[in-house]
Amino acid sequence: MEINENIPIVLFDNQCYLCMKFANAVNFFARGKITMVGHYSEFGEKIRKSVLDESALEMFWFINQKRAYGGRAGLLPLIKSILSKKTRKSPMSKINDECQQDCKTVKAVFVRSASLITRSKIIDL
Repeated sequence: MEINENIPIVLFDNQCYLCMKFANAVNFFARGKITMVGHYSEFGEKIRKSVLDESALEMFWFINQKRAYGGRAGLLPLIKSILSKKTRKSPMSKINDECQQDCKTVKAVFVRSASLITRSKIIDL
């Protein structure tokens, strides 16, 4: 599967309860226009190795043709993409929302929420 064929992409932690809820909300509002990929999926690992750096697992990523936006930096481009008039449907817009770990704890929710606010990164492609 090619990365450029599936842009725009949201790369999220598919082993985190809160991250899964965030991804489901994004997918709902995007109406299938954004490819949703879990960090720990086969395609997610390919993206991390070819596009991102060592900070990849610390935040969600929004990837478009020009840049990869991590965490807080990805919120505005993500919203712009959701509101765009493009009607392309992504073949990978379904999300498997089974949490693999004990990720519903209050501590996990707090840590993940804080990471969205505190972490931010932009990588030119």
